[in-house]
Amino acid sequence: MMKRLLMLVLFVSFAAGRTAGTQTPPPTATNPATLANQVSAAERAFAKTMADRDHAAFASFLSDEAVFMGEQTLRGKQAIAAGWKRFYDAPQTPFSWEPDRVEVLESGTLALSSGPVRDPQGKRVGTFNSVWRRDANGAWKIVFDKGCPPCDCR
Repeated sequence: MMKRLLMLVLFVSFAAGRTAGTQTPPPTATNPATLANQVSAAERAFAKTMADRDHAAFASFLSDEAVFMGEQTLRGKQAIAAGWKRFYDAPQTPFSWEPDRVEVLESGTLALSSGPVRDPQGKRVGTFNSVWRRDANGAWKIVFDKGCPPCDCR
């Protein structure tokens, strides 16, 4: 009888959690180096959207609740996509970026990527810092992004 009651309590707790809108936990962590390679590849693919002039692909890398901090703070995927559209509408790529450092939490849920931002002639004009979150499907999405002037602050 006690065993049945315990099973019922566990089932109801699980069902209540599912109906209350709790999210599925992210995939279990794997090797941090493997995850860092995934984030580096995601960052490079994200940067390629600028070179390819593909605004829709750019938006696909953004978390719904992302925050981009620049001249003004943009909150949410739609606001960021709208704010960055001008960079994609220009005939020439206004800048490029690439990661030179990626760190991932041991839990495998968050990562930080950082690296140079370059003008069309290749001159370093800034540094970007992006925080990525791995979702329940294993995809990495940007949640925070902030650029700053170039520095030699390693």
